[in-house]
Amino acid sequence: MAGLVDTNILVYRFDKRFAVKQAIATEMLRAGVAERSWVLPHQAVVEFVAVVTRSNRDKPALFTKDDALRQVEYLFGEFPVIYPTENTIRTALRGAALYKVSWHDAHLWAYADERGLETIGSEDFTDGCWYGRVQVRNPFRAAMHEPLAPAYRD
Repeated sequence: MAGLVDTNILVYRFDKRFAVKQAIATEMLRAGVAERSWVLPHQAVVEFVAVVTRSNRDKPALFTKDDALRQVEYLFGEFPVIYPTENTIRTALRGAALYKVSWHDAHLWAYADERGLETIGSEDFTDGCWYGRVQVRNPFRAAMHEPLAPAYRD
């Protein structure tokens, strides 16, 4: 199965507050490296850096900016990264209107659709739903009701 990894999978890989999701994301990414079955959209890489370096009163950042950039370099070495084209943007515009999804989700779907990828791994869409020829799989479905652990401190 060739598929696209959404940002949330990359983030959960490092978020100790959600131990079950962290374990699932870790295994999914390890299998993806071994099987060469997952690709990363440029969008997920950019969003990953933004999410893991953001902090607020309730939660410290998962990474410093330097550590986040090191993780991105690692991701570049392990996964193929795909970039948007003009057609990706046009397809996303049509997908947002057709499927009534957010711009970010439509953009993610457009990457997969344009490149003939069968699956998007994400918790942001409806699990099992088909968007044209692309099916969304939520690897965290079984962990949906995992309690929130206290904010992690390292």
